[in-house]
Amino acid sequence: MWSVGWFAAAGWAGVFALVAGPAPHRVWGACAAVGYLCAAGAALRPRGCGRPSVGLALAGAVAVPLLVLLVCGGAQSEVGVIERSGVLTLRQAHPYLTAPRTVAEVTPYLPGMAVFGLPGAVLGDGARPQRLLGDARLWCAAAFLGCVWAALREARRGRAHGGPAPGGAGWRSGGSAGRPAEGAAGRARGGWAGRPAGGTGRRGAVGTFVASPVVALPLCVSGVDLPLTGLLFLALVYAARRRPVAAGLALAAACSLKWTAWPAVAVAVALLAHRGGTGAAVRAGAVAVGGTVAVVLPSAVLAPGPLVAQVFAFPTGRGPWETPAASPLPGRLLADLGPGGWYAAVALLATGGLAVAVSLLVRPPSGLVPAADRLAAGLCAAFLLAPAGRFGYLALPVALAVLARLAADRGTAGPTHGTGVPTPPRPRTVPSPACRTP
Repeated sequence: MWSVGWFAAAGWAGVFALVAGPAPHRVWGACAAVGYLCAAGAALRPRGCGRPSVGLALAGAVAVPLLVLLVCGGAQSEVGVIERSGVLTLRQAHPYLTAPRTVAEVTPYLPGMAVFGLPGAVLGDGARPQRLLGDARLWCAAAFLGCVWAALREARRGRAHGGPAPGGAGWRSGGSAGRPAEGAAGRARGGWAGRPAGGTGRRGAVGTFVASPVVALPLCVSGVDLPLTGLLFLALVYAARRRPVAAGLALAAACSLKWTAWPAVAVAVALLAHRGGTGAAVRAGAVAVGGTVAVVLPSAVLAPGPLVAQVFAFPTGRGPWETPAASPLPGRLLADLGPGGWYAAVALLATGGLAVAVSLLVRPPSGLVPAADRLAAGLCAAFLLAPAGRFGYLALPVALAVLARLAADRGTAGPTHGTGVPTPPRPRTVPSPACRTP
């Protein structure tokens, strides 16, 4: 199975190398295709089914193309936008040009995104190695990986100390000091409970996901959505662990980057209300809203017109500049029909959002995976029905759904809605002899 997956990824990368329009995408596709093919070859060997193939994939799909693009200066336009935002924030306390003349001068992000441009603003006048360290992609990737590490650590801490399981409320009784029986047994065997088969642990599963095209491509060419993905994932893990203040802070950080993160507040609040009560939900919502306002308010006061025109009107196709987000998705096809089509797309978008909101009231998510799936479904509907969008935007909901399953305890499952009866854990799968480490 490992070799099949890597061969499929190689084919996907090869398509980018041959037919992609932007040069950075072609560079990534060429490097990644070679890396995935090497990983597939390593996976065909008896002992290459785990770590060796993951390492080759990470090298070919992440390390090599990122280094090449950094040295050659290749990147999507979003990288330059973020770095310019950092410079403008230092100069004028907000990241927006007053009168942009071209699309490249528009900043379609909320003020929090300028944080990833500050290193470049500080190191931009230094030597070439320092300028490379200021590249916004490096800091976006660091934020994403840091959030994933913190979220997985929080999830593991919950299992180790008998706290609420991120994937659900059900814990087996047993073990010492109230620890879940499966978690204690997993540690006694030298690993986490629910260690996946195939000769690699959960770290290997995370490495595999980072090496996949879903993460590797944006990490190398733009990185703009990776911090948002990591923060939303971290917020949902904190909400599942009944930590409302921490969840609210993570939500505030995400919501100050892009307004597409705002629906996550409703999902996290619904999850906390179900697992921790109304008080916890209110605290999380208050921290999220208050933190977002604290970050956005200075720019809203200093440059209200540019903020509205560039952050809200431009991405929806209503600004004076034509958005480059023009993938042939349903909402975009409707908007291209004229004003009536644009309003129809907005109506469908509002209907989808209302449907998700009703589902949160009628059946709130009971754990991390259901919450991530609900948020992913809402984001998919938003990206598909928005008047302007890109296929690449769909990587965000896919990443949330996958990361939630990596963090959720495979040894326990959440209870049926409205009951306190946990589902018995699934038996641990023993790796095949060919994949065991000697």
